[in-house]
Amino acid sequence: MSQNTTHTQTAAPEVTALGRVAVLFGGQSAEREISLQTGAAVLEALQSAGVDAFGIDIGANAIEQLQAQPMDRAFIALHGPGGEDGRIQGVLEYMGIPYTGSEVAASALAMDKLRSKQLWAGIGLSTPAFAMVDAGSDWDQVLKTLGGEAIVKPAHEGSSIGMARVQSGEELEQAYQAAARYDGNVMVERLITGSEYTVAILDGEALPPIKLETDHRFYDYDAKYLANDTRYLCPCGLDEEREQALKDLSLRAFDSLGCRGWGRVDVMADQLGHFYLLEVNTVPGMTSHSLVPMAARAAGMDFAQLVVRILRASQSGS
Repeated sequence: MSQNTTHTQTAAPEVTALGRVAVLFGGQSAEREISLQTGAAVLEALQSAGVDAFGIDIGANAIEQLQAQPMDRAFIALHGPGGEDGRIQGVLEYMGIPYTGSEVAASALAMDKLRSKQLWAGIGLSTPAFAMVDAGSDWDQVLKTLGGEAIVKPAHEGSSIGMARVQSGEELEQAYQAAARYDGNVMVERLITGSEYTVAILDGEALPPIKLETDHRFYDYDAKYLANDTRYLCPCGLDEEREQALKDLSLRAFDSLGCRGWGRVDVMADQLGHFYLLEVNTVPGMTSHSLVPMAARAAGMDFAQLVVRILRASQSGS
């Protein structure tokens, strides 16, 4: 992907007004490969819509890269630490460059699964019980406290990287060691057995929810990005009242973290139908397997319309 690629077709005035747009992708996190795919898809869509867009594969010298290219705004397509946690947002704000998605504090908060859950618990939004673990934890006791089966997560990663489902103390210890390679903060969350949903948020509106079904032990990295047998149901199968409740909960979760523009909220429902918040993604994937484009299609938007709408909402820091 060339950093200097632009699109020369005649664009509508409202698209031209967006100016020269840098799509920031790649980065150095464990989610780099997914970010490369997201960046390529976003860049192609923006150019097809007539936007004067080009790509920057963000490396260790991100500030120098941003200073080297004139731009009017940035579309952030970076996933994981460095791109989704407030750091690149802070750089762009300091430089006075409008950017897509949530601002610094909201990005950092949403990326931190522990503090997101603490906030939700504090304002009465349901989220699964959890514990933080370290190398000295009593694995059997932690698992017993959480109901005997749990999900292990690095506290600051996305794309299900480093996650595992465990049902014994031995499995929990092994999963902790694997997760700790990605993040020094490791969370263990009570397993919710039931249906998994995801709700895309765009400009203050919850798009049609998607129900996720997989034959894997849980919706892991392979199910998200590699498998061809993952099932995405939209309409999601809930009745109108329950679907509205899911949308309302997702919007409340998104707003409670101070998020803006666009994002995605992941939710579990137990076998009694009670919803539990898992996390908010402030820069969701935009690949062939991605969920926000699916929800946008259900709402009548094609991919190019979606990315232009996200871009139009870009702004300087609050």
